[in-house]
Amino acid sequence: MLELALLVEFVVQADFMPRFRRLVRANPRKSLSDEPGCRRFHVLVPEDDARRIVLHEIYDDADAFGLHLTTPHYKSFAAAIAGHIEKPIVRRLELLAAELASAARRPASERT
Repeated sequence: MLELALLVEFVVQADFMPRFRRLVRANPRKSLSDEPGCRRFHVLVPEDDARRIVLHEIYDDADAFGLHLTTPHYKSFAAAIAGHIEKPIVRRLELLAAELASAARRPASERT
């Protein structure tokens, strides 16, 4: 299984930022609880740019990410932010140390 990591960068209109933050905070909870293939979902805010939000997401594979794009919570989020952000930058990355990440998820008794 080849894990897929994503970095998604949004530049948000300043007056929309409070609402955007509320909307984006709901995504990790829903993705991690409702999508078995979603392993990590972090919302990051750079210290030097109040209009930028970065998402760091890890999925089991490209199919798991494809499933994410079909979920009601993703579709609702995408519709709510339309017209309030610059085009997001999406970087798809393979995990170079995926075997370490997978090993960390296994119970300690299975790691040797």
